[in-house]
Amino acid sequence: MKAHPYVAALERADFTLRTGALTRIGSEYVEADGPVAGIGDYCEIDSGGPGEPVIAEVVSVERERLRLMPFSGVRRLRLGACVRKSCHAEDIPAGERFAGRAVDALARPLDKGPAILAENHRPRAGRMLAPLDRVVAKDRLVTGIRAIDGLLPLGKGQRIGIFAASGVGKTSLIDQVAHQVACDRVVLCLVGERGREVEKLWRTHLRERGGDKFTLVAATADESASLRVRAMDQALGLAEHWRDKGEHVLLIVDSITRVALALRELGLASGEPPTIRAFTPNVFSALPKIVERCGAARQGGAITAIMTVLSETDDVDDPIVELMKSVLDGHIVLSRPLAEKRHFPAIDIARSVSRLTADLFDGEEAALAHKAHAALARYEEARPMIESGIYRPGNSAEIDRAIAWHPELIAFLQQRPDHASPPEETRAMLERICAGGVHAR
Repeated sequence: MKAHPYVAALERADFTLRTGALTRIGSEYVEADGPVAGIGDYCEIDSGGPGEPVIAEVVSVERERLRLMPFSGVRRLRLGACVRKSCHAEDIPAGERFAGRAVDALARPLDKGPAILAENHRPRAGRMLAPLDRVVAKDRLVTGIRAIDGLLPLGKGQRIGIFAASGVGKTSLIDQVAHQVACDRVVLCLVGERGREVEKLWRTHLRERGGDKFTLVAATADESASLRVRAMDQALGLAEHWRDKGEHVLLIVDSITRVALALRELGLASGEPPTIRAFTPNVFSALPKIVERCGAARQGGAITAIMTVLSETDDVDDPIVELMKSVLDGHIVLSRPLAEKRHFPAIDIARSVSRLTADLFDGEEAALAHKAHAALARYEEARPMIESGIYRPGNSAEIDRAIAWHPELIAFLQQRPDHASPPEETRAMLERICAGGVHAR
């Protein structure tokens, strides 16, 4: 005879409060002799004062000890403090009340508004779409940026990376995309940013122009590694909540590299062996999972992800860059030489690629893009001969055409950040350039 559901629930319930005590306090982590917990679980540690308990994430489990990373540091903690497993802190709060708000990694308001009462909670690990429940992006995502819409098309549900060193216009580009893309929601996740930049972005860009369409999730550079990773989880949870309701969500992460650095801190604290550039194995397993949680669902709804990737040098050769290039659906590379020439957006067309070009362009658009790519590449190849005066017109029809088109193509690729170019205008300009030349605005 099948047990009543209430009886079954009672049989599964655990009425024993298991606790532990702090046995060691390090500079960034603590150790305890309990409670029973697994990696990734959250625990509450008594601070010994009138304040709330300190939340810490379990990063390593051994037979007689746990290693935990406190969210708010170790200064308030004392040896012997009681440690107990948290029942609800792991869940990700989500709901409509987060629309138009700025929150931290624990969903607490940053915008001085009232506390947010979440309508529901989602598991921290999220819901990974099954391979056959995904759809390849077929709907064009119009950004209003000619260099992207004309030569590097994006689709709804695509996962794209913006690869750049510092100071080449990355923030301006993602701000322009956020306000010009047609979507239902924008979730902007700032990880490891300066607090001043978070305030400026919220005040001048999102709050004044975005309204309820935008939600900001931020964990600044001075916060713990656990909180920086948690900010990524919070942003993904909100994006998945709205995608499951059939909405199109634009998720912007700035930057996925700082998420990787936070994961490295957690990995080193847990005792994982460092590999190339001291990155631990957990980094290379976690980042693909973050990417795969985004995309378009067959039953409706999509998360279009734009993730910025910081390179330590202008040569895109570090392991996080190579990993993200392999798991994303395309990459847009920003060039410092172009930025120094005040060419904005500083997109290096030759080194950028969208893996969905064949699905998003019709035959004529693909032919135009091919001609423009070829002319730009041919000019760069012949640049030393052209600038040194060695090349003579008439020696190569391809080079002659590349030289003739080059001024107009460069003008086409440059664009003011406050100007959105409609798709029809972008295509018409490319057609006129390839037919003979036109001056872009």
